[in-house]
Amino acid sequence: MKRVVVVGGGITGLATALHLRDRAGEVPEGLEVVVMEAAERPGGNVQTDRVDGFTIERGPNGFLDNVPATLDLVRRLGLEGSTQQADQSAARRFLFRHGRLHLLPSGPVGFLRNPVLSMRGRLRVFGEPFARRRPPGVDESVFDFASRRIGEEAAAVLVDAMVSGVFAGNVHELSLRSAFPKMAQMEEEHGGLVRAMVAKLASRRSARKEARTRAARGEDVAQLTQPGGPAGPGGTLTSFRNGLDVLVDGLAREVGESLRLRSPVTGVQKSSAPKGPSGSGDPVGGGLRAEVEPKVWAVQLASGEVVDADVVVVAVPSPSAARLMEPMDPVLGLEVGGIETAGLAVVALGYREEDLDEVHGFGFLVPRGTGPRILGCLWDSSIFPGRAPAGHVLLRAMIGGAHAPSAVGQETAELLDVVRQDLDTTMGIRAEPVRSLVYRWPNGIAQYRIGHQARLDRIHARLREHPGLWVAGSSFYGISMNACFEKAPSQAGEILAYIRR
Repeated sequence: MKRVVVVGGGITGLATALHLRDRAGEVPEGLEVVVMEAAERPGGNVQTDRVDGFTIERGPNGFLDNVPATLDLVRRLGLEGSTQQADQSAARRFLFRHGRLHLLPSGPVGFLRNPVLSMRGRLRVFGEPFARRRPPGVDESVFDFASRRIGEEAAAVLVDAMVSGVFAGNVHELSLRSAFPKMAQMEEEHGGLVRAMVAKLASRRSARKEARTRAARGEDVAQLTQPGGPAGPGGTLTSFRNGLDVLVDGLAREVGESLRLRSPVTGVQKSSAPKGPSGSGDPVGGGLRAEVEPKVWAVQLASGEVVDADVVVVAVPSPSAARLMEPMDPVLGLEVGGIETAGLAVVALGYREEDLDEVHGFGFLVPRGTGPRILGCLWDSSIFPGRAPAGHVLLRAMIGGAHAPSAVGQETAELLDVVRQDLDTTMGIRAEPVRSLVYRWPNGIAQYRIGHQARLDRIHARLREHPGLWVAGSSFYGISMNACFEKAPSQAGEILAYIRR
């Protein structure tokens, strides 16, 4: 029997374990998968609280439904009937600028009339098709890319706010190629963003025409017309009616007894188990096995237990992963630890609807240097109706990140004061909330700084010195839920191929 130990029961660890279990029949000797999670519940930063009728996400609030791997997983778990798409009002997105909220336009005419940028700044954006190309071989920052293509003002205002909202990061430090690879690809393949969007629209029109033709012949066009498909709609923010942890619970249910909670791992080492028919203990099954093939890896738990494994997948944030690997390989530990994270606090506030002006939209972002300290605020009960009890509104503000790393450690009362002051400045809210909760994420969001891909290359080269060891998760290959779910099946395939060899 081969054994894979997954360190970390977040969504990446659970999804990887599920894909391995689903394909266990490909291993002639049999395959056992064990997931070690330090916390009392799985899911990592995907957690949902239900308090006094409010449904509150501690971390992310959804995923775009344009990635087949995520939709396949939802169907695999039998949860497609439980999903909830964002309300149409979520198309209304705002930016705080010049002392007030501005509704961001959806088209070129509206953008030209919108005062969020100066007239010169707006006209510069329209010059994007004529921007110079990126110098070859340069790992460009997001700011440098944006200022080169759409101008410095748009980069400092629009793109800075977007980067704060997605990565809680510094627009001058993040690598475009690693943080927003699709944008880099658009320029490489089409010469610019506008040209890429025009080409995409033309391709979609062609795919829709083909879908109509094939449907008229009675052919199945589901793959063409599904969300994210060639002829289907673009991505829509999606969650579940009872919150995102419905997905976590579904994963945990399928992984079953393979998931061990309250099992913190303290180290990963090459196994020193002696060869022979009884050379490997079986702490998972309880007692020694007869005629067990010695394992390559030893996973050490805080309890003192040691679990041997043929493969170890380290699926925890980079700071934790580095601590596990450093004693075994200081160079690997140093490289993994070099992927820094931005700590973040999420402040959830519930209000009586009558105490607020109309809250109708997705929420707003705040460019750095404009006054408020919050990165932005999501209007959760508008995005997903039902997240607040009748007559109430649920807001979630984010504070901290790369620009204010100390915020995550501030006292609760101080954080609440800062957020409420900023909501007064931005939204004019002076009423007392009926419910307030603060969630802290010290490891927050991985920062894919300039040189991230080169670092990944060095990590992969070092991992080749340790066959059977993998790293996984948002610290490495993409911070979104979709990125985690998209990577999991391919990594499971790599692991199974290694085991078969």
